[in-house]
Amino acid sequence: MAYDYSELVEKTKRWAEQALSAGWINTEAAKTLSDFDARTPESLFNHNGSRPLIVAFMGGTGVGKSSLLNRLAGKAVAKAGIERPTSREVTLFHHKDIAIQHLPEKLPIEKIKIAQHDDETKKNIVWIDMPDFDSTEQSNKVLVFEWLPHIDVLIYVVSPERYRDEKAWRLLLSEGNRHAWLFVLNQWDRGQQAQFEDFKQQLGKAGFVEPIIFKTVCAESTYADEFTALQSTILSLANKHVVAELEQRGTQVRKDELRQKLQDTLQLLGSKTAANQIEDRWENQWQSTSSQLQQGFIWPIQKLAAYYADHAADLIAKPTTGTDQTVTVLWDDWAQARFGDALDEFIVKVDELGLPVAPLKNQLTFVRTKAPKIIQAQSELHVRQALAHPGNVLHRTFLKFVRFCEIALPLAAIGWVGYQVFVGYYDSNTTRDHYLGIDFAIHSSLLILISWLIPWFILKKLKPSLEKSALRGLNKGLENAINMIDGEVLQIVETVTEQHTAQLRQIIQITEECSVGENYKPEKTGSDNPLTRMLIN
Repeated sequence: MAYDYSELVEKTKRWAEQALSAGWINTEAAKTLSDFDARTPESLFNHNGSRPLIVAFMGGTGVGKSSLLNRLAGKAVAKAGIERPTSREVTLFHHKDIAIQHLPEKLPIEKIKIAQHDDETKKNIVWIDMPDFDSTEQSNKVLVFEWLPHIDVLIYVVSPERYRDEKAWRLLLSEGNRHAWLFVLNQWDRGQQAQFEDFKQQLGKAGFVEPIIFKTVCAESTYADEFTALQSTILSLANKHVVAELEQRGTQVRKDELRQKLQDTLQLLGSKTAANQIEDRWENQWQSTSSQLQQGFIWPIQKLAAYYADHAADLIAKPTTGTDQTVTVLWDDWAQARFGDALDEFIVKVDELGLPVAPLKNQLTFVRTKAPKIIQAQSELHVRQALAHPGNVLHRTFLKFVRFCEIALPLAAIGWVGYQVFVGYYDSNTTRDHYLGIDFAIHSSLLILISWLIPWFILKKLKPSLEKSALRGLNKGLENAINMIDGEVLQIVETVTEQHTAQLRQIIQITEECSVGENYKPEKTGSDNPLTRMLIN
């Protein structure tokens, strides 16, 4: 399936617009892709399968472009004279049955003069007289460049005095392969053969192997010239076959230019292989930075753990700063600076991979501001959990057992003493032995006291340290926070990598679409076919 050139240009412009807004390409690259002109010669006319050949006269001031058109028309349709610049408007000369679909955009209607004829031999040709592009008037240059995309054949008119015009030469080099060219060395009655050969040699440098150059004289003179040959050549080109061939070649040239620009832009995006290395670059960077942060947090964590141990109740009332405004903050300016440096170094490493860094840099801005909140949230969460459940699991289980013993042992001792009192009283009545004495009372009291005192003493001595618990909670919170920050950056890296892949896929698809369809192959009709000599090889 062959894609329409204008459709490819619109796709390219849409891609460039979104790629620029996302930071994948710079303004210069976006402008290069957005400046492509989707206009073609066939877009100027409303036709059903066929259209006229569009021929334009182009040249500097005073070389006789308008006089040539008037001679071809057989009447004065274009303004001619010696005033500089002579041509300030575009003159269209066409058959009365040809309907122009629309004029070029941004072209003022007062700058167009339309003349019609009823000569059937010239029905399939639209003649255009262009303004003098070497004029000091900027509006003339604008008019020329507005019309160039619509031209099939450019008749480049020079004079013996002005065939080496620098402005014309630059225009020829920039537009050379987009059109078919005929060359007219006008005012030949004042020319010399050496000038003709020099002009031909200059055209050879521009890429024309055997350019067609006509020597004409448009002033009233009996000097024999090649005007009739020029007219015959133009008429021989005005057929469906040549127009179709010019359309095919022009479209292919424009697609090739678009594809080349897309390929140049593709180099700016970097490779998919390089994008896949971003994650490794971050892991190496973060391993070093996280270790540095953890070392730097040792002293602040100790200070903060001591504060939490002394103000555990205040942590509930005011979890951020407590009642003491001098409480140490973990994520201070030093930590923020180290983290910022890590992100900046990471961006530099990505840039060294040849990848655009703007999308990554923009998304990492969010992590820069979020990191302190992650540290604060995780440290407070885990220190609360640690203070709510001090000690480890084994420690807490043992203390639960001791608390049970603190109640159960005294109760068991009291029960045993009561039982002994009851049994002793009963036996004393049957055996007439003495009842329990003072020694039993002292010993039983000591038993009950010791059964309560031992668990109480164990609980007091083995009570978990709030400071150690807070320290453990802060360390765990810091570890989780560092992992979360790492995860946030990795998520951004994954997103950027996916976006990079999508950008590559889109631009490669448009590039491939520029190559879809049959490439232009010039007709091999022999050396007598003028078209083969009118195109740059």
